[in-house]
Amino acid sequence: MVVNLARSVRSLALKIASYGVMHLVVAMLVAFAITRDWRLALAIGVVEPFFQTIAYSFHDRVWHRIERRRMGSNIEETAEAFTARLDVMNAEEQSRTHGHHGHSHALPSFRKIAVKTVTYGVMHFVVAVTVAFAITQNWRIALTVGVIEPLVQMVFFAVHDRIWAVREARRALQAA
Repeated sequence: MVVNLARSVRSLALKIASYGVMHLVVAMLVAFAITRDWRLALAIGVVEPFFQTIAYSFHDRVWHRIERRRMGSNIEETAEAFTARLDVMNAEEQSRTHGHHGHSHALPSFRKIAVKTVTYGVMHFVVAVTVAFAITQNWRIALTVGVIEPLVQMVFFAVHDRIWAVREARRALQAA
């Protein structure tokens, strides 16, 4: 139990750290493309990801709790059983989702990833505009950074989240 908890904490720390590094690089490049000033780009690129990483860790924990509640309430199991009965799922999908002690190790659906990414985007927009305005004192630059930078980051977020979902699914299969 202690080993599993330590692995979970380590995995979460690695996920957050990898997100922070990715975010830092992308934020600096986008800020430079908008401002054409390396000092502002560096300031935005360092400060904005710091606050985004904190916000991201809260966002990720909220989504983790939502996923656990969904699994706990058997909504997912009922939906999968219904889908399997309609013969929408092939035999491989049925065995993958129903052969693991009553819960699914299937990768998240596209809909779930899309909703998670959109909620992340809204949170990111608010933080990006706030930080950019605090640094530049210019609403135009702040709104431009706030619109463009989160859109670019959303693409990288979806890729990052997918990589970690595959990693976690692989680990769950190895543990089973």
